[in-house]
Amino acid sequence: MNTKSIMIVGVGGQGSLLASKLMGNLLTACGYDVKVSEVHGMSQRGGSVVTYVRYGQKVYSPVIETGEADCIVSFEKLEAARYLDKLKQGGVIVTNTQEIDPMPVIIGAAQYPNDILDEVKAKGVALDAFDALELALQAGSAKAVNIVLLGRLANHLDIPIADWLAAIENVVKPQFAELNKTAFMLGVNSVEAVG
Repeated sequence: MNTKSIMIVGVGGQGSLLASKLMGNLLTACGYDVKVSEVHGMSQRGGSVVTYVRYGQKVYSPVIETGEADCIVSFEKLEAARYLDKLKQGGVIVTNTQEIDPMPVIIGAAQYPNDILDEVKAKGVALDAFDALELALQAGSAKAVNIVLLGRLANHLDIPIADWLAAIENVVKPQFAELNKTAFMLGVNSVEAVG
């Protein structure tokens, strides 16, 4: 099979590293060669964090170049726009519609851009945008946004849902497994809810 490339982009403290670890576990269990790399970012809350996940029959590098990403999973809509150039023709962006102010906005040096997702859509990109925070709260924790987003991503990948749920059990602490499985399934099923 051809190598598939997924970027996970977000803000420090949102759980993007757990999401990439879970994907690595899932894809390895499915028999793929997998490379995962935290490319750059700040572990402190608020800094931009980017993780690359590449999988296929044989993967030589975790790095995703411009125009190579099959999917971008974005925890925040400004981050989706920031990495748009990485998306390949025919790729998809799965994004949370939540707004988290970056440091320049917090200190008053910039304003959060209006209509950022409209600008992304105007470029002809396949955009799957939804309120992941609302679903995470339904599951029982705002911290489950990452897992809700993976549930939504699962609709765009050819991997059985049972395998995703097994990966959650393998990676997440046992006391949080049920909450995360609920969050994941809310993400999977949210496509029908929004049409």
